[in-house]
Formats: sequence, C-alpha cells, structure tokens
Amino acid sequence: MRPFVRSAFALACAASFATAAQAQQSTTLKMQATWPASLTLYENFTYFADRINKVSGGSLKIDAMPAGQVVPAFEVLDATHKKVLDGAHSWSGYWVGKSKTAILFTGGPGGTFGMDMIDALGWMHHGGGIELAQEFFNKELKLNLHWIPILPSGPQAFGWFKRPIKNLADFKGMKCRQTGMAAEIWQRMGMTTVNMPGGEIIPSAQRGVIDCAEWVGGVEDLRLGFQNVWKYHYTPGMHENVTIGEVVINGDVWKSLKPEHQELVKSVAAETFVIWWAKWQKQNADAIKELQEKHGVRILRTPPEILVEFLKTWDIIAKEEAAKNPFFKRVLESQRQYAAVVVPAKRFYFPPYSFAANYYWPEKAAGDAKAPADKAEAKKK
Repeated sequence: MRPFVRSAFALACAASFATAAQAQQSTTLKMQATWPASLTLYENFTYFADRINKVSGGSLKIDAMPAGQVVPAFEVLDATHKKVLDGAHSWSGYWVGKSKTAILFTGGPGGTFGMDMIDALGWMHHGGGIELAQEFFNKELKLNLHWIPILPSGPQAFGWFKRPIKNLADFKGMKCRQTGMAAEIWQRMGMTTVNMPGGEIIPSAQRGVIDCAEWVGGVEDLRLGFQNVWKYHYTPGMHENVTIGEVVINGDVWKSLKPEHQELVKSVAAETFVIWWAKWQKQNADAIKELQEKHGVRILRTPPEILVEFLKTWDIIAKEEAAKNPFFKRVLESQRQYAAVVVPAKRFYFPPYSFAANYYWPEKAAGDAKAPADKAEAKKK
C-alpha cells in the first residue's frame, strides 16, 4: 500500500472512530412543551434546543416536542417528576392547583410591585427568586425537578371584546375566557370567567359562548385568529405585565449531566430569554400593524380605572393567601423587598418610555395605538 493511501486510510479510520466516540458521548434529553408547535412560545423552546446542540458541539441535545406528543399539556410537570419526560417547557401559572405560590414564579397576576420584565429577571437571578423556586418545587411540592426561567411572554394585552368598554361597569356580567389566579381576580371584580385551552377560544367566540377573552396579545393573538371574531382589542393589562415561563428538568437527569453541561443549559436559557424576547417584540409590532391595517381591528387603551381596580383586588387576594400560606408570603415579601429598592430608583433615574417615543412618534389620538409615519418624519425635520 502506497504511503499516501495508507495515510488517507488512517485518517478515515480516525475520523470514523472520533464520530462514533462523539455519538456515544452525546446525551439527548426528551422534553415536551405545554404549547402547540404553531405558537411563538414554542419557538422559544426550539431556539433553546437548537442553541444547546450548537454550543455543546452536539454533545448535548434536546429533543423538543410540542404539547400532547407524550403526555397532555398540563401533565408535563408530573411527567418530568416521574421521569416519563426528561424535562418540560412550561409556565408555573398552570400549577396553582397544587399551590397558589406557583403563580409568583411567573411574576404574579398584578403589578409585581412595579417591576418590569428585566427587574423580575433581576429578582430571580440576584434577589433569590431562583433559589426560592427551587425550594418550592423540591420541598413544598415534593417534586424531583430543577427549575430555570426562560420564557418572557409579556407584557400581555388586556384582551378582546365584542363591544367597546369604557369603565368597570361595562364588563360586569360579561362572560370572558380567563385562567388561573387572574380569573379569580376578575370574578371578584364582577366578571363571569370561563377557563378553556387556547384552541377552544375562537370556536367558543363564534358560537357566542363567550363575550371576551384574554390570550397573550400581538402575534400570538393574530396567529390564533381573534381578529376574525372580534374587532375591539384593549391594552395594556396588569394580569400578566410580567410573566415568565420555565424549563424544568428531572432532578436525577440534571444531576447526571456533566457540570459543564449544567452551566451550558443555564447560560443558553439566559440567552434564549433575552434574544427570543427581542425578536418577539418586533413580531408583536408587525402583528399590531397587520391587525389594524389589514383586519380593521381597533386597538384601544384599557380604561385606567379597570387597571387600578385590578391591582387593588390582587393585593387583597395576595394578602388573604399570604395569611394562610407561609411560603406564599415568603416569596411575595422577597419580591416586595427587591422591588422596593429597584423600582423607585429606576423610575427616578430612567426617562419614561413615552418621553422620546411621543416626541418621535406622536400618537394620533388618546385611545389609539397607531400614529401616522408622516407626523414622525415632520417632527424629525
């Protein structure tokens, strides 16, 4: 055999052995989301999975599956605990049936003491929020899980209505699709609420079963088809102005990962949080434009009295829950203490978003979210 041929053969064998060794060393985690594949929330999950594969050089992979692939959407938490799944991509608000404390790890259905999404992420990483979440799932719920924040799906809109609303009295008696603790708040405020999965909202609206509904807002609502049944869309809302989803991994699976893979998962989750959220903001802006210009949707400001009443009612319910649930109280107080430092400082130090926005993009009318581009150009000149 000629030297060149022998060298080529040796290289081919070495490459083959290296590929086989890499395949043997590769770890794949089977994980399921609570979302269908059609939603942008699921795209947060697939971005995470894709980045894990690339950053690890293929040594760690996520088999990302949509809702229902292995278990029903709302069973992913228990399935991960039992190791039916290696992990899940979800939202803690779905677990309030186990304990209402779960809602606080989404941010909470209220003002979150004035914190915005970055503040809430700060509380999680620098104010003890992640440690409290870990203790909650492991010790309070007795679940064998590792918890990581990943999905910033807010601020969310107030909702869709079949007719205009001007004050609190206008929606009393209306039947609306709401979920979790937010539904409990709306009920206290006089609304009749109905809980249903996202896929049932539009058919129920078409049959007249419900008069209004909340989902997410922007691109998510456009994809679901709200514009085909209702034309009055109100924003903002205070029910999920901060709302954060999660990745949970079975505790034994997490411990079996190499330390460098654990750090990689945490780092990629943090990257996913920021990069996906930035993309989502642009998707929402494009969706708002399409809803207005193509589908004739009126996007209006939520009457302030409704938002203030929502905050007041949430504070009452939170106080009641804290009185009977020590861990709920502990988490709520942790958020309050962090916000007490960050929120007043940020309010004083940072310019309001509306300050420069209104200078460059003056609003057409007080209740309209749209401003003509020629006004903005004239202001620049």
